[in-house]
Amino acid sequence: MIWTTSICVCRSMLSTQFSSYRIDIVDAELYYVPNWLSQHDCVSSWYQQLADELAWQQDEIKVFGKLHRIPRLQAWYGDAEASYRYSGQSMQPRPWSSSLSRLRHALAHDQLVFNSVLANWYRDGHDKMGWHSDNEPELGRNPTIASISVGSSRTFQLKHRITSKRIDLELEDGSLLIMAGPMQHFWQHALPARKRISQGRINLTFRQVAQL
Repeated sequence: MIWTTSICVCRSMLSTQFSSYRIDIVDAELYYVPNWLSQHDCVSSWYQQLADELAWQQDEIKVFGKLHRIPRLQAWYGDAEASYRYSGQSMQPRPWSSSLSRLRHALAHDQLVFNSVLANWYRDGHDKMGWHSDNEPELGRNPTIASISVGSSRTFQLKHRITSKRIDLELEDGSLLIMAGPMQHFWQHALPARKRISQGRINLTFRQVAQL
C-alpha cells in the first residue's frame, strides 16, 4: 500500500479491479482497458471537445544549452497545490475544466483518485514524445498514473532500463492505460513519430502530485 499526502493507492485494489486487463511484464504493474471511456460516458466527441476547451501551449525545453520547442502541445490542470516540475519546466495548474472534471470523476468511480492531469496534444504523426520515465519526486516512490487516449491510435513504446527489452502497445481511442508499482524505476516510455498519420491524438495522464 502506498500513501501520499491525500490519498492511498492500494496495489491489491488495482489487481482486483483491473485483473482481466493486466499486461504481464516484469518489474511493473501495467493495465490496458480498451473502450474504457465508452463504459463511463456516451459522448463521442471527446477529441474535439478537449481540443477546443483546453488552454494549449507549446513549451520550450533546453537541450545542450539551446532552447527547442517541444513537438506537441501541452496543458497542465489540477488542484491549486498541484504544481509540477519536469524537463526543466515549472508548471502551475489551471483550474479543472468541465471536461477534465468529468473524466476525473469517472476515474474516481473506478477508485482511481488524482489531483492533476497533464494533457498532450499530438496534432498529427509528426508530433512525438521521447524516452522518459515519470519519476519526479513530487509523484512519490511508486506512482500510479492513469492515461486516457482520444483520437487517432498511436504506438506507445516501453523499454526496460536494464535488459533493453522493448514492448509496443497500440493505444486506441477511448482507452485507459494504468502504470503502477515499480514501473517508473525500471521502464521508460515514448511515443515515436508516425509521419503517415494525419489525424490528431490527445492524451491525458492523471497523476497525484505531492507538495515536497
